[in-house]
Amino acid sequence: MDRIASMSAFVKVVENGGFSAAARRLELSPTMVSNHVQALEERLGARLLNRTTRKIHLTEVGKAYYERCVQILAEIDEADLAAGATQAVPRGPLRINTSVALARLVARLGSEFTERYPEVSIGIHMTDRMVDMVEEGFDLAVRMAPPGESSLIRRHLATYDYVLCGAPAYFKRRGTPRKPADLADHNCLRYTHSPFGTEWRFTGPGGEEAARIAGNLETNSVETLRVAALAGQGLLLAPGFLVASELKSGLLVPTLKGYKPPAYPISVLYPHRRHLPVKVRSFIDLAALRFADRSYWA
Repeated sequence: MDRIASMSAFVKVVENGGFSAAARRLELSPTMVSNHVQALEERLGARLLNRTTRKIHLTEVGKAYYERCVQILAEIDEADLAAGATQAVPRGPLRINTSVALARLVARLGSEFTERYPEVSIGIHMTDRMVDMVEEGFDLAVRMAPPGESSLIRRHLATYDYVLCGAPAYFKRRGTPRKPADLADHNCLRYTHSPFGTEWRFTGPGGEEAARIAGNLETNSVETLRVAALAGQGLLLAPGFLVASELKSGLLVPTLKGYKPPAYPISVLYPHRRHLPVKVRSFIDLAALRFADRSYWA
């Protein structure tokens, strides 16, 4: 059997909760849909679905295979659309969700995009929580460290590094940490939605090290953290692109040299749709082009 057709049948069974419903959507017989799924299981040598008289349940293998099938089928649809829509002009409203820390970069992309395509109007909404894109009506999202388990299609744009830094006045007053364990004696400024929480991790000469931190400021505002760090209030662990100008000017100074915090991805996310609008695809392509150039954003 055609493997793509079998993948499509398998996805429809999962999304519609059964073989009969999937068969109606695909305009096939339930037997044919069942044959497609069985063909996949025989090819893989693994059971994808546990079937009862009333319900179907994904196996562990089935869950992982379903997520990959959704992505593969979406990419095939996109390739078909790209081939047939080369003359289409992006137009209409484009709603974008983004992390607060990426707002300036996304706004810059939005300005370039609307200059290229004046028939598009852009709405940019900043949240540090991951929104329900379908429920809230977003076309795409540009996020830092997106959730691992998601039905959204994800396209990697770039990888960013964190930097631990502080103002010269802070180091003059409190001294300079030499190793992660020294952070216990320092005032560490914490971002509410940081992936690190109260345990900052570093990779150094001896491997990975963790440091429990505490401080007198926690906020969900990256600008508040930047102002506090510049004022010498404490140490800041932030994406390098957020403090690049301050590091270049010397207003902030990196510390813990020889120890590297984890790196995280920047990705564009969008719902699985059979027909991806040209305005969405064009914005994603522009974002991929610009983020490929680190001098543009980092």
